[in-house]
Amino acid sequence: MVKGLSGRELTDALRGDLRKRVLREIFGRMREQFRPENAGALSAVIRWRITGEQDEVFETVIDHGRCTVRAYAGDERPRTTFVLGDVEFLRLASGNASPVVMYLRRKVRITGDLTVAAGLTRYFDIPRP
Repeated sequence: MVKGLSGRELTDALRGDLRKRVLREIFGRMREQFRPENAGALSAVIRWRITGEQDEVFETVIDHGRCTVRAYAGDERPRTTFVLGDVEFLRLASGNASPVVMYLRRKVRITGDLTVAAGLTRYFDIPRP
């Protein structure tokens, strides 16, 4: 569905309660999509700041083969932080964009450990369009 819509159409669709539901659904599925065998002994907090109508912050916590997600910024310092807009996040989460290409095109800002950011596609079973 994401692949067939323009950036403007996605932006228009992601307003109000629907935006919050979509983001919570995507982050809620991260635990199911997690591939512990690929993360190994990784211990990292990955912070996601999704910009748009209003900023939303989520954190993915990977700790020795376990993955949890929270809809807020915890007290721990994140190892990697992604800052990206609604549309870019949907494209990334749906497998319709590469994090490396997005970074090079300045569609996403990444701070912290770039190795963890680069491994993102290995740690999660991201759909293929």
